[in-house]
Amino acid sequence: MQEPRESIREDFVGLWGRMGSFWGVSPATGRVYGWLLTRAEPQDAEAIREGLDMSRGAVSMACRELQDWQLVSTLRSAGSRRVLYAPETDLERAVRNIVLTRKRREWDPILERLRRWIPELKRDKSHEAAVFLDRLQAIEGMVALVDELSEQFLKGGVLQRLGLKLLVARARRRGGKLRDGGGAT
Repeated sequence: MQEPRESIREDFVGLWGRMGSFWGVSPATGRVYGWLLTRAEPQDAEAIREGLDMSRGAVSMACRELQDWQLVSTLRSAGSRRVLYAPETDLERAVRNIVLTRKRREWDPILERLRRWIPELKRDKSHEAAVFLDRLQAIEGMVALVDELSEQFLKGGVLQRLGLKLLVARARRRGGKLRDGGGAT
């Protein structure tokens, strides 16, 4: 019979695998990050491979992607060639890294193109161009708003003062109350 810890670990890893596409990574990468979060100590690629029954190549690609997202750091013990992977466990830092990477990969290129296309369309005086221009300006306005909010969040501006730390603390308190049998706040 499987220990509850192992059953919960499997469910948690599966959940992170499914959520990976939400934040822009493959399910395998999400599973690796989830699995590392369930471990008390940093793990090497072989342990990850065995723990998740993945190929060496898949583990290597996932770990490289997690490094790009700054969601894992690598450690080496003195005199050893073995690389250990430690997950980012500070929730606020992990969320910031995800937002920064998504911004860099998605919003920045969209805004760059929109801001190049809009002036070009303004020179076209046709009805078709006017409709298209209107739609692009609406998209640019929305993406620019999201971009500005993400910039403020990343700089530690208004959004930080509003309290990601407060939200995390509240989530922890709420989790504690639920564990203790109390109701939600």
